[in-house]
Amino acid sequence: MNKTKRSSRRRSPSIRSDEIVDYKNTSLLRRFVSEQGRILSRRMNRLTSKQQRSVATAIKRARVLALLPFSNNEN
Repeated sequence: MNKTKRSSRRRSPSIRSDEIVDYKNTSLLRRFVSEQGRILSRRMNRLTSKQQRSVATAIKRARVLALLPFSNNEN
């Protein structure tokens, strides 16, 4: 049976080592939010579990402080 080959090349990490995940860094956090304002999944973001938890916490803090919108519904 033929199995489909998966690409074995390493993807570039979505968070560089010099970038700090913080609620004040809205330009970084906007990359992890969808058009509808939802936090994207770990697989789509290509993050580790620890990174995803810190990104989610930072996004929630930024929303409470009105740095990021809760939703992007423009009706």
